[in-house]
Amino acid sequence: MSKKLKPVFGLVLFVFLFFISCTSSPREEFTPLDYTEEDVITNEISNIEKMLESESTKALWRATLLKNNVGNTENTAVNTIVELCGQKVIKQYYEAFRLENNLEAKRLLSSLEAVNYPLDELLTAQKTELENKITSATPGFAIQQDASHSVSDYISGTVTIWVDLGIHVSKGLGYANRAIGSGFFIDRSGYIVTNYHVIQSEVDPEYEGYSRLYIKLSSDPETRIPARVVGWDPLLDLALLKTEIDAPYVFPLGSSIELDVGEKIYAIGAPAGLDWTITSGIVSAKGRRLLTMGPVMQIDAAINAGNSGGPILDENGNVEAIAFAGVLEHQGLNFAIPIEYLKAQLSILAAGGLREHGWIGAYGKDNPVNEFSTSPRGLLVHYMMPGGSAARSGLNQGDVITAINGISIAGIDDFHNILKSLLPETIVKLSVYSPQSENVGSGVEKILSVYLEKRPEQPGYEIYQRDVISNAMLPILGMELIPASDKNNKKYTVTTVLPGESADESGFSVHDPVDIVKIEVPKTKDVLYAQLYTKKRKNGYFEVSIVVGAPLDSPYYF
Repeated sequence: MSKKLKPVFGLVLFVFLFFISCTSSPREEFTPLDYTEEDVITNEISNIEKMLESESTKALWRATLLKNNVGNTENTAVNTIVELCGQKVIKQYYEAFRLENNLEAKRLLSSLEAVNYPLDELLTAQKTELENKITSATPGFAIQQDASHSVSDYISGTVTIWVDLGIHVSKGLGYANRAIGSGFFIDRSGYIVTNYHVIQSEVDPEYEGYSRLYIKLSSDPETRIPARVVGWDPLLDLALLKTEIDAPYVFPLGSSIELDVGEKIYAIGAPAGLDWTITSGIVSAKGRRLLTMGPVMQIDAAINAGNSGGPILDENGNVEAIAFAGVLEHQGLNFAIPIEYLKAQLSILAAGGLREHGWIGAYGKDNPVNEFSTSPRGLLVHYMMPGGSAARSGLNQGDVITAINGISIAGIDDFHNILKSLLPETIVKLSVYSPQSENVGSGVEKILSVYLEKRPEQPGYEIYQRDVISNAMLPILGMELIPASDKNNKKYTVTTVLPGESADESGFSVHDPVDIVKIEVPKTKDVLYAQLYTKKRKNGYFEVSIVVGAPLDSPYYF
């Protein structure tokens, strides 16, 4: 089964779509807390106590923020709530450790460390033991490589995924309906990796038809072997399957970071249902932004419908990527998911169920660094969603995130790569460089504790709901607006235009006047259309009314 790519970025000027199946929703607004007022402190403590019942880690984070913002270490009520939250999280950690719920125990322990909560010696000593348990329980992390590596080995380790979808009725006639994809063994006990979209019918709650999952081996192509879905990730298009047979061959997982453009690769799969076909090619490009949680690899090895989920190998037989998509109209234009994305979250997929990702409610891009820069490499924050984790934690527009939990990052891709290994509802520690406008060339370093919320399906829609429209235009359309009139709430002036975003591609410039005539969001909530009236400088200030659209998800939400 192949996955035809859909356009994700760029200018959307389909005026006729503007009035079709659209809906507007009221926005929620958040007012920052004023910690100098005693009533605010009392109310926040009350909120934290309620939160502690079901969201202990979030309660601990909020209590820590409260203590840091109050700045009075002698405030008994604040110290008490911090202690109450910390002790509950510790209690939950020991229970998770006892039950060998290792990922949950790791999440709780990491959160305690991120807020610098005092830990006893036993808990600290268990950290290494916990990591070893997670590694040993993760398929594909402790495999013994086979002595021989031949083409026949590679074929035996690749499977055809067969999803029986029952009978499809067309014009009164019934036809056998099925989906075909590919997969590969990563563990002797029968764990298989494939694409989510290949097995989507098995786990999608909105799918109401018949669906049965099987695999076929090269040694016995006539027999369908039952399989089940263990874990799945729609965002990264990955799925982990399990079948109750011993794998005839187990692929070692490589490191596509070291695989360079121009190097030779091989693809194995079932194009058009032709099982165990091997094709070769090269890595055509890296860094193609087709997924919202990281760039993918472009390859020129011939793959077609049925290759999805199959292994992309280097010349040593290591899996360097997973085939996932092609553009049907353009032969040879194919893409693969770097194997690092799988490795980063394989333990989470193995734990079972839907893989949900975390975010902090912000938008940003790589910080441009050159010989004239005064700030370090990292992730430049352009926007924080009101009431989101980033805004509550004290992150500001213009800050540069340089590390997560002590791991240095160079930009948005590094940030997402670290998030791939973390569960939502985890507290992380961010190292942040904050520029000082009053003293050009200087800045301050700060450490912030930030809570990972569950990433919404469409982050841009969440922002549209939470913020005033003039602010929301920055992460959605790529232009920052300020009100141009106190009397007319539809008139604005452009103050910032982000390169490469919809506003930039539409020709907007700083200081352009803009009237927001209408904002509409389709029922799918995946795109926003803005009907704007403007006099753009690049158009000689001629009056023009246009509709600009943008997707409500992109790689720059984090």
